[in-house]
Amino acid sequence: MTLPQPFTPLSKLPNFDPRMVPVLEQGHRLPAVTPAQLQPAALRQRFSSPPAWSPEILGEPRFTQRGMVQASVLIAIIEREQPTVLLTQRTSHLSNHSGQIAFPGGKVDDTDVDAVMAALREAQEEVGLSAEFIQVLGSLPIYTTGSAFIVTPVVALVKPGFTLTPNTGEVADVFEVPLDFLMNPAHHRRHSFTAEGLERQWYSIPYQDVQTERFIWGATAGMLRNFYRFLIA
Repeated sequence: MTLPQPFTPLSKLPNFDPRMVPVLEQGHRLPAVTPAQLQPAALRQRFSSPPAWSPEILGEPRFTQRGMVQASVLIAIIEREQPTVLLTQRTSHLSNHSGQIAFPGGKVDDTDVDAVMAALREAQEEVGLSAEFIQVLGSLPIYTTGSAFIVTPVVALVKPGFTLTPNTGEVADVFEVPLDFLMNPAHHRRHSFTAEGLERQWYSIPYQDVQTERFIWGATAGMLRNFYRFLIA
């Protein structure tokens, strides 16, 4: 198995590796979202008439004293026969979340009209995904990261036929994971780690992509877990 590049999610713990933290539980007792619920028409309907629901995770304990930063990510669902989600692996030299698996996204600029426009702009800049292929469905609740980002997850459908041109300064790899895999809680694992007297918990959703394990965890897994809660409500 080929492991991803090293993780450095906590600046005070440079040798921290989330893959080595014990698993508290997996969600085998929870139902998976059905394949019919994951089809484009069903997703459009869900966002047009959302149910009453509550997100499971709204944020993480902070591990930095810097000011909060508004950000936006694009949960891009590609309309394949079996829908997939577009994900990136960040380059190892970035100052925030280096080496981690993430949605396309980043800081909201002053020139962005709103979080949706920020997510679309970032998707274009990071991976070359053109807005002409994208239909925005709506947003999930804001997720606050331990690294002080206030993130708006924007959910969208993406028509096939696009060509990606990743920004190699930010993106080491781009790949797709089946949506039904991500929306099956049997694949969701909850971890706990204590450092400096503070317990931190997070989800991971490891995905075996041919020879490479894609270790989806932290904020990305947390937002996917909230998406699961939204779809299953």
